[in-house]
Amino acid sequence: MTTRSRGRCAGPCCGGKLAKLGEDITETLEVVPRQWKVIQTVREKFTCRRCEKISQAPAPFHPIARARAGADLLAMILYAKFGEHQPLNRQSASYAREGIDLDTSTLADWVGACAAALAPLVELIRRHVFAADRIHGDDTTVPVLAKGKTITGRVWTYVRDDRPFGGPDPPAAIFYYSRNRNGEHPARHLAEHDGILQADAYAGFGELYDAKRRPGPITEAACWSHGRRNFFVIADTGKAPLAVEAVRRIDAIFAIEREINGLAADDRRTARQNRVAPLVGELAEWMRAERGRLSRHADTAKAMNYMLKRWAAFTRFLDDGRICLTNNAAERALRGIALGRKAWLFAGSDRGGEHAAAIYTPIGTAKLNDVDPQAWLADVLRRAADHPASRLDDLLPWHWKRTTDQAAAA
Repeated sequence: MTTRSRGRCAGPCCGGKLAKLGEDITETLEVVPRQWKVIQTVREKFTCRRCEKISQAPAPFHPIARARAGADLLAMILYAKFGEHQPLNRQSASYAREGIDLDTSTLADWVGACAAALAPLVELIRRHVFAADRIHGDDTTVPVLAKGKTITGRVWTYVRDDRPFGGPDPPAAIFYYSRNRNGEHPARHLAEHDGILQADAYAGFGELYDAKRRPGPITEAACWSHGRRNFFVIADTGKAPLAVEAVRRIDAIFAIEREINGLAADDRRTARQNRVAPLVGELAEWMRAERGRLSRHADTAKAMNYMLKRWAAFTRFLDDGRICLTNNAAERALRGIALGRKAWLFAGSDRGGEHAAAIYTPIGTAKLNDVDPQAWLADVLRRAADHPASRLDDLLPWHWKRTTDQAAAA
C-alpha cells in the first residue's frame, strides 16, 4: 500500500505554486490481523411442476466428514502443531482471544480425521522410502500420558535421501510411533527391506543384520558422527590429549567428505579409495596402539572400543559411494520432535502418538523437498475428494512442487 503526502510552501503567506523536485520513500512494516470468515453456500431447491421431482445442487465438500472446517483452517492447525510445535490447547486459547471457540478436544478430533485422510499418501511415501537401496534410521523419546503418569514412547524415522551421491529420486521420510523401544518395532518397520541401513549402534537393530534373515540381511553402515561425538565430549570436558588427537584425525576425513558431497556414487568411491582410505587406516592403527596403553575403564578407551568393535560397519562407506559418512539425515528429521516435546510436553495417548507420526511424515517429506508444508496440506485436503485414486502420485510433495512451479512459470 502506498500513501502520498503533499509538501507545502515554506513561506507563511507566499501562495506560490509548488513544482515537484522528486520524492523520498519511507517504508514501514505493518501486519494485518488474521481474519476469520464463515462461508455460506446457499443451495436452492426446485421442483418440476410437470414430473414433480425435486432438484438441488450438491452440498459443498469438506475434508472432514461431519465437520465444517475448511482445508486452509485444517492445514493451519496441523502445521502449527507439528511444524511449529504449538500445542492444541494453546491454539484453542489463541483462537478464543480472536472470538473463535474451538475446543481442544475438537481440534484433536480434527487432527485424527486428517491423519486418516492423509493415510493413502503416507503409504505412498512409505513405499518410496523403503524402495531405496540405502536408508537412514533413528528414533527419539516421546512422553505419553498414561494413568496418573507419563510413560516413554518412541518415534522412529527412516529417511531416503539420495542427494549426497547425486541420485535422481526425491528425498522422503516416514515416521512410526511405538510404546517402547523393543527390537520388534524396527523388525516390523523394515520387514520388506534388505538394503543398507545407516544407524547408530542400537542393539535392537541386531536381528536385521543376521545372515539368516528373510528376505535377506540388511547391511549395517555405522555413523561417524556418533563415533566422533564420544571423543569430542571427552576432549571438551576433560582436555584429554588422545581424544583431541582422535577428533583431529576424524575431522580430516570429514573435510574430504564435504568436498565430494553430491558427486556420483562411483566418483565418491574413487575419491574415498584414493584419499580417505589411507586416513582411515592410519586412524585404526593409531587407536589400536593407543588403546593398548589405556585402562579399559578409561573414557577414551571406551570411545575407541565403540568404533573398533564395529570397524567393518564404520569402514563400509569406503567401498560404496552411496553410503554417507554419518546418519545426520535421520537426526535432522527428528530434530523437530525433540524441539516440539518441550512445548507440548507429552502425547495424550498411544493413538495421539500414531496420529503425530502420520502427520510428521508428509510435513517432514515436504520440508525435504523445499515445499511449503501448510500450502501443500491445504491443497491436498481440498482436492482429496475428487482426485482420481489412479493419479494419487500427483499429490506427493515432489510432484506437487513441479506442478505448481510450472503453473507459476506459465
